Amino acid sequence: MVLSPFDVVKADHIDGSITFGVIEEISHITDSASYLSNFISSDFGDVETVLNTHRIGMNYVKAKVVGNSEGIYTPVLDGSKVSLANAKEVAQALGLDDKKNTLPCGYIEMYKGDDKVTLPVRFNPKFLIGPEGAHLNISGISGLAAKTSYSMFLLKAIQHKYLNNIDIERDETVAFVIFNVKGRDLLAIDEPNKDIAREEKKIYEMMKLDTEPFKNAKYFYPYADSGKTFTFSHGREKDIEAQIDQNIAFKYKYIFEEDKDNLELMFANIDDSSGTMDSIINYIITEQGGFSEIGNWAQFKNAVGEHCKPGKSGDKEIMVNSWRKFKRIINKALTHPIFSKRVVKEKNETRMRDAIKNIQKNDAYVIDIAKLDQDTQAFVFGDVIGAIYDLKLGQEDRDETEIPSKVIIFIDELNKYASSDVPKNSPILRQIIDITERGRSMGIILFSVEQFKSAIHDRVKGNCATHAYGRTNAIEATKPDYRFIPPVYKNMMTRLEPGEYIIEHPVFRSLLNVKFPRPLYKQFQNG
Repeated sequence: MVLSPFDVVKADHIDGSITFGVIEEISHITDSASYLSNFISSDFGDVETVLNTHRIGMNYVKAKVVGNSEGIYTPVLDGSKVSLANAKEVAQALGLDDKKNTLPCGYIEMYKGDDKVTLPVRFNPKFLIGPEGAHLNISGISGLAAKTSYSMFLLKAIQHKYLNNIDIERDETVAFVIFNVKGRDLLAIDEPNKDIAREEKKIYEMMKLDTEPFKNAKYFYPYADSGKTFTFSHGREKDIEAQIDQNIAFKYKYIFEEDKDNLELMFANIDDSSGTMDSIINYIITEQGGFSEIGNWAQFKNAVGEHCKPGKSGDKEIMVNSWRKFKRIINKALTHPIFSKRVVKEKNETRMRDAIKNIQKNDAYVIDIAKLDQDTQAFVFGDVIGAIYDLKLGQEDRDETEIPSKVIIFIDELNKYASSDVPKNSPILRQIIDITERGRSMGIILFSVEQFKSAIHDRVKGNCATHAYGRTNAIEATKPDYRFIPPVYKNMMTRLEPGEYIIEHPVFRSLLNVKFPRPLYKQFQNG
């Protein structure tokens, strides 16, 4: 019998019940008095020596009790028979047999040889996307843990569930807002993955999922002056143009008259402990000092320049040096062509707020920010989050019954926006904290990804009901965020393979080591 960590064993107990345990540690002992005895008995370390007699030795395992078939909690009696569990018993032991668990999240493999058990694993969606619990956080080393692939696997499972009306409550709908932050990873989620093997499709079928890519995908690319949107996207020109021809791709812009209220987002990574920048933004938004006559970004920059001249500021409490700092920051941001004069809808141009306002059930919006600089990425991200909030709070002129009851936001590289190093006054950090603390009740759900969980703001990760741990390094595994994880599991985290995660979910009785197949949508070999 070959056992591994995470395997389930069962022990006979009183009244014909069965007590289940999950293996957390495997050790070996011998009758040797010490390591010195071993050294001497092998002719002082000669590895070629043939021992006259073998020492008595054995492997033993430590297992955490996770339950009893009859709800009996007294300790297992000495001498009780211990054996492997079958698939039904494994599901019962880990809490996988609950009928409320309807959302596939991977599969587990247990034991070796003829005793092997392969079992699909399902989340209780009420603890992933509300209302009982919400939010998912995934961590792992870049490029090795397949964090994006696992996030998209779960999003695809959710879309499948809602498209096929599988255990959906009346009037419950969902939509997805996905930020593409790396290369072309997510710029073809509606196109099939032609390289996926038949064996991998069988895994999807085992989990009762279809083998089609995402449905209802729409793509949003940064606008470029030349009309060649790929200037600010890793997507290929012919691919983007094909999507535009299908009316599923759009170029987003920001217009001064309608987007000036978001100026604070340009300062998301600026430490403004004195509140000076905030004072200037309030001065502008309230249209003081000649800002009431501004019609575009160029005029806005000129007006800011006037206030940088000595004696020209309309508010004597704001120093000229503060205006000059403000000018340096906004000039850098406003050089990007997404800050434009007007939107031409006939050319598939749009404001992101207008696009969010019209999002429909089962839509999968992919917003490309991969090739933008960090400050502009933050501006777009913050604007979209704000637009989703306005939509869910009824700020937009739209029939509430047509608004998706749940909007799931996926963002990679969360450390850019919600790490412990982000300025406390950052408006984006405030937004993310607000989502994790209040979003569940509003139907705004966050799926977030980062390399090192320990670097993320405590209030963000602390409010996530579900956590997935991919491959990480030994230093990260020693941080307080991992203190509840058994040592052997921590050691396994340093060598997990792509497509393999350790999962923590409220309805599971133990951590699970799950696997998942490759994505069903098109995969790019590079960038």
